[in-house]
Amino acid sequence: MQEKVTRVLLLGDPNSVEWHVACILELIGENVNRPGLKDTPARVARMYKEIFKGYNPDLKPDLAVFDNGQDGVTYDEMMFDTGSFVSWCEHHMLAFRGKFYVGYIPDKKILGLSKFSRIVDHYSSRLQIQERLVKEIADEIEAALHPKGLGVMLTASHLCKEIRGIKNKGMFTTSDLRGVFRNDQKVREEFLALVSISKER
Repeated sequence: MQEKVTRVLLLGDPNSVEWHVACILELIGENVNRPGLKDTPARVARMYKEIFKGYNPDLKPDLAVFDNGQDGVTYDEMMFDTGSFVSWCEHHMLAFRGKFYVGYIPDKKILGLSKFSRIVDHYSSRLQIQERLVKEIADEIEAALHPKGLGVMLTASHLCKEIRGIKNKGMFTTSDLRGVFRNDQKVREEFLALVSISKER
């Protein structure tokens, strides 16, 4: 095994992802020079650049924030959005994927609709735990809008649970409720009702 790794170490740039992927392939018993794997280290390096783009501060999304009422309508009811996400478990580097649900009651600012998905994608595109991810999403939205209340919920299945260890399927849920979403039961119930309706679709 050591001889195989030594041969890999003599090739390429030791500071590159590609070089380290080749080492891992050799260490698990593969031949990186066989036809099916010859280009795999380079492919994995390109993939990592894409799926871990959340580490690049230059790719952090610009948030389109509008004054509440600038379109002639001042909105003081709950706004709600949902979508899908994929992130990466920092313990095993395996994917966890699922749905996000965001609700907020605006004060003076409103966020462009597509920006919720962009915020979720940015923080999902790095090694994560779901408990941190939901808070980072909520922190970003709160900092941009300072809403009267905010609720973020994530539900996801984790490959690190499904294909190793216990090998059991299931959904893990995390949430972060702030302002009136935490303090007002009626507001909280409205948010949870919208989440329930969205899950049925």
